Amino acid sequence: MLRSPKPVVARAGQESVWAYPRPPRLERTPKRIEIVLGGIVIADTTQAYRVLETSHPPGYYLPRATFLPGVLHEAHGASSCEWKGEAAYWTLSAGGKTVARAGWSYERPTPAFAAIAGFVAVYAGQMDECRVDGERVTPQPGGFYGGWITPDVVGPFKGGPGSMGW
Repeated sequence: MLRSPKPVVARAGQESVWAYPRPPRLERTPKRIEIVLGGIVIADTTQAYRVLETSHPPGYYLPRATFLPGVLHEAHGASSCEWKGEAAYWTLSAGGKTVARAGWSYERPTPAFAAIAGFVAVYAGQMDECRVDGERVTPQPGGFYGGWITPDVVGPFKGGPGSMGW
């Protein structure tokens, strides 16, 4: 029998991922997004978007031009999202460190996500560090999803053991 998760009650200044919509919503964020790989800040922007979907911490999409030159390398393969379309993958390299398929983008997303065409998201757990307004993020549990957990977002979050059917 599948158990429904019991959402954590959000306190003042927090968001519950259980209040996020399905289908997901895309919104611009004014927060500073930083990504570190190989000891180098490879991306730093206040021009990102975040995707909000029920049970998931936000996923952050950064303008491709935000990444330092030579960091992004096209990777083989693709996957499909019922909401955003077909994803292309990126290998990231910096500071002597290379991480295969650690980023993804939607080059031709569905109309609802047209604003993130060519923007790149990364798996926080494969980077040295990712930060939102200076707060180090915790990667979404599991190896499939790419959400970023910060102290202002509460779950439980899809991706951990027992959450497959949520």
